[in-house]
Amino acid sequence: MFETLKEMLVSKLKVTPESVVPDATREDIELDSLAVVELSLVLEKELGLTISDDELLSAETVGEMAKLMEQRSAAA
Repeated sequence: MFETLKEMLVSKLKVTPESVVPDATREDIELDSLAVVELSLVLEKELGLTISDDELLSAETVGEMAKLMEQRSAAA
């Protein structure tokens, strides 16, 4: 799921691929709150995963965001 998240961050939100590592924070990859809202919408549209922007903002790292995605896809 991390690779899926990385691909979305790079292709949809123009994040530098080298900066997307599991322990990177939102600040490390320059993801502001507006971009997190956009990511939430992209996850729902592309993968059918409902994860609120608040949940994504509470994730400390990219790896935690990927774990959230895994939990939602397992629950679906």
